[in-house]
Amino acid sequence: PGKGKPLSLDDNPLADPEWQLAFHMLKDAGFSLPWIETLKEIETDLAAARAALQQALTWRRQAESAGQPPDFIDLEWERAFHAFQNRLAALNKRIRDVNLEVPNARFQRPLLDLAREVRRVEEEL
Repeated sequence: PGKGKPLSLDDNPLADPEWQLAFHMLKDAGFSLPWIETLKEIETDLAAARAALQQALTWRRQAESAGQPPDFIDLEWERAFHAFQNRLAALNKRIRDVNLEVPNARFQRPLLDLAREVRRVEEEL
């Protein structure tokens, strides 16, 4: 008897019993710690920045194959690249800020590297 039953991991055994109901209600409502929410927002913003750069890269390749003027293509690509660079700089600032808030170093997020992110977007195409 008792074998094969799943463990109940819903409640934190180390939390104060008086706070269990409050923690349970917050968890069920989708609330979490502010730094966790900030990390989720950073990931969402990073995905949007990558998608924008990927769209610009796709446009660049299509414009080159369509025979559009190279000066125009280069100008638009530089604009998109600088916008991506600025978004990464802003995200890195947010990452630095959240890294100061996390309770332990293992929760820190590494800073974004521009060259690595551009390579990643290029490889995804």
